[in-house]
Amino acid sequence: MRGADVGIYIPQVTGSYEEVLAQARRVEELGLGSFWLFDHLYTPMLPDRPALEAWTLATALLANTTELRVGHLVLDNNVRHPALLAQMVATLDVVSAGRLELGLGSGSVAIEHEQAGLPWGTMAERSGRLAEALAIITGLLTSGDENFTFAGEHYQVRDLPCRPGPVQRPHPPLHIGGAGPRYTLPLVAQYADVWNVPTYALGDWAKTGAALDGCCEAVGRDPATLKRSHEAVLVLAPDEASLPAARERALRRYPGEGFGVEAGGYVGTPGQVAEHMAGMVDAGIDQFVFIPYDRGRDDVLDLLAGEVLPLLAG
Repeated sequence: MRGADVGIYIPQVTGSYEEVLAQARRVEELGLGSFWLFDHLYTPMLPDRPALEAWTLATALLANTTELRVGHLVLDNNVRHPALLAQMVATLDVVSAGRLELGLGSGSVAIEHEQAGLPWGTMAERSGRLAEALAIITGLLTSGDENFTFAGEHYQVRDLPCRPGPVQRPHPPLHIGGAGPRYTLPLVAQYADVWNVPTYALGDWAKTGAALDGCCEAVGRDPATLKRSHEAVLVLAPDEASLPAARERALRRYPGEGFGVEAGGYVGTPGQVAEHMAGMVDAGIDQFVFIPYDRGRDDVLDLLAGEVLPLLAG
């Protein structure tokens, strides 16, 4: 398929575990590569709605599928100590026979941290914690038979083992999302295997990607070794006649610039979406993580797997 992977991101809002598992299995049966979740203590702005905890849910999905890769966009670094998270990552990668994707970020919703008594702070403080966490997690996951030590401003780890290590070497693919040139992009250049372009940054992703290339060069990394991923709302309609209603529904469900439907969403009929994806592959995108506008409950997944992807493969 022209060198790109396709995953599906369905935030675990309101659905029961059985419903989420059925969606994940459907994604697997359709031959799509990965399934993605969010990491919040509750659904942002919707505290009255049930939302399953991210790591427990990912573990259950991986235990009940056979080929599907599962990850988070992205785990909140403030919720789990990096030494513990590294052990969790290694264990789940073993349990899943190497099907875990690791996404990590600095946190995005202040109020849930305040309510839970979790550390928050300025962007600079959160980025500093994230930088140290990335050093610890990658250090532990690649430590092999050696113990690991790290002394930072926010975290200290002394003579700590991580055994067994992960199945995937050197560690599960590490996704870091964001577009901030001061804090985020340098961490992407230093640590990430995949740069995730979030919905809010799709409109300017090419310019941001050029800045990221500069960050890679500053740390002596070939930018070509860093994969690039689009996280985008997918508005897929079977024909032109049904497209306006689908677009309107998507804009109601995913409103505003933050979701990027107008700036960078993948909107159209199967042929139009396939053409858009092909152009992005030619521009350097390696992976698509789609948020189906119908939340994966109607026909979009079938259209994507049955009509769009065969066009790309051809």
